[in-house]
Amino acid sequence: MKDIRDFQLLEYNTFGIEGKCRRFVEFDTVDELKSVLASLTPADNPLMVLGGGSNLLLTRDFPGTVLHSNIVGRPVVERTADETGDFLVTAGSGMIWDDFVDFCVENGIYGAENLSLIPGTVGASAVQNIGAYGVEAKDIIYKVEAVEIATGKTVTFSNSDCRYAYRQSRFKTEWKGLYVVTNVTYRLSSTFTPHLDYGNIKQELERIGIINPTANELRRVIIHIRETKLPDTKVEGNAGSFFMNPVVDKSKYDALALEYPGMPHYTVDPHHEKIPAGWMIDRCGWKGKTVGRAGVHDKQALVLVNRGGATGSEIVELCNLIRKDVYEKFGIEINPEVNII
Repeated sequence: MKDIRDFQLLEYNTFGIEGKCRRFVEFDTVDELKSVLASLTPADNPLMVLGGGSNLLLTRDFPGTVLHSNIVGRPVVERTADETGDFLVTAGSGMIWDDFVDFCVENGIYGAENLSLIPGTVGASAVQNIGAYGVEAKDIIYKVEAVEIATGKTVTFSNSDCRYAYRQSRFKTEWKGLYVVTNVTYRLSSTFTPHLDYGNIKQELERIGIINPTANELRRVIIHIRETKLPDTKVEGNAGSFFMNPVVDKSKYDALALEYPGMPHYTVDPHHEKIPAGWMIDRCGWKGKTVGRAGVHDKQALVLVNRGGATGSEIVELCNLIRKDVYEKFGIEINPEVNII
C-alpha cells in the first residue's frame, strides 16, 4: 500500500496536467481499503476516488485525500447455473479496462468486444457506465461490490440498484462520495454475437475483406478505429470524449433535420434521438482549432487536447466557448463527460 503526502497527480490524469493532492493512498486489497477508511480523520476531507484518471480534469490542487485502487489480478470466472451457460466474470476495480476486455476475448468470453481500448479501470466502468459502438457497461454488469466509506462495510449492488443511464449511475449522483468500488462482476456469453451497426465498424471490416468477423477480429478493428480517431495521451494529453452526446426530443431533432439534411442521429426510443456532439462541434468550425495551449483534436471534434503545458482552466475556457457556439447554432446544450475538479 502507498500512503504519500503532498502527492503530484501529473501521472494520474491523462490530460497531463499538474496538480497535487494533500494525501494519496493506493490500496491493494479490500482489507487495506477498510483499514484506511477506519483511520480517516476530518483532516483527510474531501475524499476523491481516482481510477485511471482518464475522465478527470484538474483545475487546481486537490485539498484532500485521493483513494486509488490497485486491486488487480486474474479475473475470476464462473458459469451460471441456468440454461444459458453464461459466464460471470469478476475483476478487481484497479484492473485496466482494456486488459479485462482482452482477457475475455482471449478466453472465449463475449460481450465486451465493442468496449475495446476505452481508457480507465474496471471500477470506473461501473461508476461511469462507459460505452462505445452501441454497447454500454450497463449491458454486461451483473453486480458491483463496494465498501461504504462511513462504516467500512462491504455492500453489493445489483445492476438495477445502480440505475444506469447514459454515462450515469447512482455512484455519480446520490451515492457520490459514499462508496469505493472494489470488484465488478459482469455477465457475459459463451456465444459470440457481433454488434456491427454502430459507427463505421462495417465499413472498416469490409475495407479489409472481413464479412463475418471473429471476436478477435472485431476487437482489432475497433482498436484500429479508436487509434485512428483519438490522440495518444502520451503525445497530446486528453480524456477521450470530452462531451456527452445530447439526447433531445424527437420534435427538436425533426426540426434540426429539416435545417441540416443528413444530420447523424441514433434513435433512443420513439420520443428521443441522440445527436453526436462531435458533429455539432465540427459544424461550428472548432475541429483542429487551438486557443492558447488547449485545442480540439483535428480528427475528432469531441476530443479536447492539451497542446503542451495547458492548465485545467484553459481547457475549461475552451469547453465553455464550444458549448456557447453549439447552443447558439443548434439550440442544444452539450455537457462535459469529464469530471472537472
